[in-house]
Amino acid sequence: MEGHGQSRCPPPGIALIKKLRGGTDFSYSSYRASVLIITFIAYAMFHMSRKPPSIVKSVLDPEGSVISALGSGHYALPASLAPSFDKLFHNGSADGNSTNNIGKGGWAPFDGKTGKNRLGEIDVAFLASYAFGMYFAGHLGDRLDLRKFLSFGMVCSGFFVCLFGMGRYWNIHRLEYFLLVQMAAGLFQATGWPSVVTIVGNWFGKKKRGLIMGIWNAHTSVGNILGSLIAAAALKYGWGWSFIIPGTILAGGGLLVWAFLAVRPEDLGLPCPHEVEAAAEADEVERALNAEHDSEQADLLASENKNSSAVAESDGVDLESQQLVGTKQTVPELIRNDPAVGFLEAWRIPGVATFALCLFFSKLVAYTFLYWLPFYIKQTPIAGKMLDEKTAGQLSTLFDVGGVVGGILAGHISDKSNARAITAAGFMYCAIPALFLYRTYGSVSITVNITLMVVAGMLINGPYALITTAVSADLGTHSSLKGNGRALATVTAIIDGTGSLGAAIGPLLTGFLSGQGWGAVFIMLMMAALFAGLLLTKLVVAEVVEKLVKYQRLHNLSETAREQLTEL
Repeated sequence: MEGHGQSRCPPPGIALIKKLRGGTDFSYSSYRASVLIITFIAYAMFHMSRKPPSIVKSVLDPEGSVISALGSGHYALPASLAPSFDKLFHNGSADGNSTNNIGKGGWAPFDGKTGKNRLGEIDVAFLASYAFGMYFAGHLGDRLDLRKFLSFGMVCSGFFVCLFGMGRYWNIHRLEYFLLVQMAAGLFQATGWPSVVTIVGNWFGKKKRGLIMGIWNAHTSVGNILGSLIAAAALKYGWGWSFIIPGTILAGGGLLVWAFLAVRPEDLGLPCPHEVEAAAEADEVERALNAEHDSEQADLLASENKNSSAVAESDGVDLESQQLVGTKQTVPELIRNDPAVGFLEAWRIPGVATFALCLFFSKLVAYTFLYWLPFYIKQTPIAGKMLDEKTAGQLSTLFDVGGVVGGILAGHISDKSNARAITAAGFMYCAIPALFLYRTYGSVSITVNITLMVVAGMLINGPYALITTAVSADLGTHSSLKGNGRALATVTAIIDGTGSLGAAIGPLLTGFLSGQGWGAVFIMLMMAALFAGLLLTKLVVAEVVEKLVKYQRLHNLSETAREQLTEL
């Protein structure tokens, strides 16, 4: 693969389309849109392929539903309704292919008294290898062609997801097989997040990054929803298809990425947006400082800016596009050959370690819901009725609907307030009572369950989305790097890799704690949310102090100078 610092040709799909168009190039905004769409689809596919284990849990271990119901303190199945557990699904059996008979069997080694523990182990096998691979993936991502790197990871990950489902039709009952397949899938899935965040970060500057990435990060919830719906619908053909279909789609998505994804603007002969923004910010700071010392000069500058803005608007000029095009002439080199930032050096960037540890607990909560929510819904009576596997899987998608809203809301609030830490901590603290209410009152009715589930999804996934997108991109282009853009994948991998360790521990602990009752699980989740908020205390205080100082300065300035400084 080519070195990251070298200029490359356009992706083959883009080159072909340009050739068919007679050599006519696309606009900068068109390339940006294509990058957002392709990376959105790619990571939605990654998350889609992670959902099948949570959907098939109650099929692989129907006995777990009874054990947890008895231990939860909420509901106990009558003995006459308890299913028989002495049968296994066998290849080609009628029972294995019918959703009407799902509750009558199980699949070794996931059935029986230790079934839930085994299910927790395959979750942690995937997530631990994912977290381990994330650190290496980020290091490689800053040095390799991300288009090929990402497409290779998608194809290989899809292959191993399919292999898990094939265990159903090859009649495999060895735990080692499922663990190894999950570990391999996790390693290749680690190529995804550092790649897509880096690519989007290459195309977009810091302005409105929180909102843009908050909307873009809906791919996580969209993928979870699609994965739940596909896996639940495929159960009637046998649980193996719940893995094979998403795995095949993921592998196909790798070909889309290889053909059409442009990694950087420089690869297409276009300017980097970060250099344009850096020049604009330097100009704004200089004007603000001048305004503080000389209010008359600030008045003159403000008048000139208003006149120039009016002229631009009357001519219908896209100022951002004009700046980007103009950069070609003002920047002598389109591609900087900075050395890639080392792993330990990336850890020392201010804020990286703090947000990484915060994400550890935030992702612990989010991934516990990702892997266990359908199972929890299946076990917990709602309005006195137990739901089947398919209905539970479909209902769980509403948690991700709340996640979409939360990601967008957190990004928008952090952009407007310019306070990433305050926003993330605020959401995590609010998630604590939301979790308590969902556990306590979620069984009252379907309406109450849906409402509380959506609110919990919004508050839990909001900071998770903010930290893994806008915060990671901000830190990957931190001022201490002095313009070196080859730290973004490494920083993203450090933050998300550390978070993935928490994501591995949460589902594993849930497998053990749920046997004692789901109340213990929710206490663990509330404690994790509390720790996530507390870890950001130092950064929250720093942001509050910064805003107080800025407010004091604004109070002491003239009205015109105050308006200019507020725009920064």
